Parts: sequence; structure tokens; C-alpha cells
Amino acid sequence: MSGTTRTSADLDPRRRRTLFRAWHRGMREMDLLMGRFADAEIGDLSEDDLTAFEALIELPDRDLLGWLTGEAATPSDYDTPVFRRLKAFHRHDSPIHS
Repeated sequence: MSGTTRTSADLDPRRRRTLFRAWHRGMREMDLLMGRFADAEIGDLSEDDLTAFEALIELPDRDLLGWLTGEAATPSDYDTPVFRRLKAFHRHDSPIHS
């Protein structure tokens, strides 16, 4: 997967911008983590959730990756419902390939 699979035609300008930014972070691993979540969820995020997601996009890749993988503890001010939703979106408790 090289990039977004979602069209942004039905999104307002703020969500289009956020979707683009989620796919263009700098570190490819984070592009995939943030971008795939944005593809699936951007249309359903409330305004408050969108603000929280935008705040996560502003974080350094290494910090956010460490929190998402559990390699580092998530600071309480970033352990938001949107962060937990992002983390759960990428959690697989069983093999993803059979």
C-alpha cells in the first residue's frame, strides 16, 4: 500500500487537509499508521475528535510510534479517546495472515 485509498471529494477542507497530513508525516511507518486510520475514520470523527487527531499529527514520529507500539508510556495528556481509538485500530490479537 503506497498511500490513501479513500477519496477526499466528500470531505470538508479541514478533513481533506488532515487526511493529507496523516499520509505525509515523514516516517513511512507513521504514514501507514496515521493514514490508514484517517482513511477509515476521518469522516466519522466529531469536531473535538478531529482536533485531538490533529494534535497527534503534530507530534514527533518517534514519540508517537513508541506510544502506539507500547515501547514507551503514553503521557496522560495524549492518552485521549482518539489516541486509544487509533491504537485499537492497529491492534491485532491474532495473526493477520492465515
